[in-house]
Amino acid sequence: MRKPIIVSILLTLAVFCIFATWATAQVVGIATGQQGSLGYNTGQAVAKVANLKAGITARAQPMAGTAAYIPLINNGEVEFGFCNAVEAEYAHSGTGNFEGKANPNLRIVGTMFPLRTGLMVIADSGIKNIKDLYAKRNELRIASEYKASNIIPYYIAGALANGGMSYDDFPNKVPVSSFVKGMLALGDNKVDVTLISLGSGAGRKVNAKLKSRGGIKYVSLDNSTEGIAKFKSFLPAGNIITLKANPSFPGLQEDANIVEIPWVMVTHKDTSDDIVYKLTKAIAENQSELGKSFGAFKNAKLKMMAPKNAVPYHPAALKYYQEAGIKIGG
Repeated sequence: MRKPIIVSILLTLAVFCIFATWATAQVVGIATGQQGSLGYNTGQAVAKVANLKAGITARAQPMAGTAAYIPLINNGEVEFGFCNAVEAEYAHSGTGNFEGKANPNLRIVGTMFPLRTGLMVIADSGIKNIKDLYAKRNELRIASEYKASNIIPYYIAGALANGGMSYDDFPNKVPVSSFVKGMLALGDNKVDVTLISLGSGAGRKVNAKLKSRGGIKYVSLDNSTEGIAKFKSFLPAGNIITLKANPSFPGLQEDANIVEIPWVMVTHKDTSDDIVYKLTKAIAENQSELGKSFGAFKNAKLKMMAPKNAVPYHPAALKYYQEAGIKIGG
């Protein structure tokens, strides 16, 4: 009878050890947008690298969007998440689309890759640059509100500020529910001006729909010192970059100056230094693997992982950047 009893005891101990291990293993949460979104794809790629390269048990947690999960990160309920650098500043200070809802515990881990976007019109509109847009502003319909994507109006307002304009200069404002709906509205002849991300799927659909009119076209911004200052007074974390004409990207029939904003990972100020350091290192040193999981990482620039931002960086991320020789605040 002793042998079965001993076996039973050993099996019980083994099961206990397994459950004890599961209970003590920390699962790190990475908040993302809904499936198929930019945030979701980023989170899936980072979680994979965290698990395979950093020894961190990470799980992507899809949520409604940044407005839903940034407060959770601020409260320490989720360890990590993503947003653009402009929204990080707004969320931290309680301004912009986070007016009156400051998240002071938010900290930046680093830039994942740059987001490139800009104002779009139909190619045969006669509008090539921001000065042309200013001249025709009274007769143009512009996408507005974006209740489900409330950061987008700030992008548009920043681009308009570059040309000395605001939404109020457009008497014909057309409310749209989301970023994608705003893009599609151009193809459906509901608006004349909207925001479209470079190379986006929705943008390609609109371009195909408007093929008979030359497709879509970026409104080239003013990249003079004065123009950049106007833009940065509204979107300090953003930049204006010049892209060469490229038929592979709808809207780039000619060289154009468009908006570039870092897509960043954020965390809570008290997230474990060990976890933040390991994850930062894994992201920085596995760019190729990340690019295989999500193509946007192919545009990542290692030396630009820690640009200037009003939101403080987590000290463990800064430690890695200093050791790796990555310029901080560049």
